[in-house]
Amino acid sequence: MIKSIILCDGDIPDREKILSELKDTDLFIAADGGANRAYELDLNPDIITGDFDSYIVTGKENATVIKNSDQETNDLEKALSIALKNNATDVIVFGATGKRVDHTLKNLSVLLQFNDMFRQISFKDQFSTLKIIESPFKEQYPLHSSLSLIPLSGEVTGLTTRGLRYPLNNESLKNGVRDGTSNETVEKNVEIEFKKGDLLLIMNHIG
Repeated sequence: MIKSIILCDGDIPDREKILSELKDTDLFIAADGGANRAYELDLNPDIITGDFDSYIVTGKENATVIKNSDQETNDLEKALSIALKNNATDVIVFGATGKRVDHTLKNLSVLLQFNDMFRQISFKDQFSTLKIIESPFKEQYPLHSSLSLIPLSGEVTGLTTRGLRYPLNNESLKNGVRDGTSNETVEKNVEIEFKKGDLLLIMNHIG
């Protein structure tokens, strides 16, 4: 496993939570304005990349600075591409959500775009952990954890869940019609199966 952390300029958890993930990280990438956040938290990225519309390069960085002015890709895409080139298998992205809604929606699209290129990729902010899951899915959570299931690109069909307060039995979730927000674990083992679609699982840490 080769682990990479990417820090963006959205909502981020406290410094200690980021540090706990950095302890066993092979590559720490700051995506443009994420470099400002890193230095504010006294964290030192290995690489800083982006088009640098938010971060001003000083020339005093200890990090490798990679400018990419391509306007067809956003800063997260640039950072994930670098992670791929460095053979990362597992990626945690901090700060991909929050602040501007259009940035959040774009980054969710980027998550879908890159999901199959890594063994595992997740977004973490102050409130939640987000990841796209494959069927069948099995994972353990503390009792009474708040989980949401969101169809990321249209419709998820044939969805069956076990271990949740509001179970689904061969049902569908569809954008604009029905989603699965704010469910709750009633068993430690959660199982999810579905036939077709892109399913986003959100574990809510607060609320």
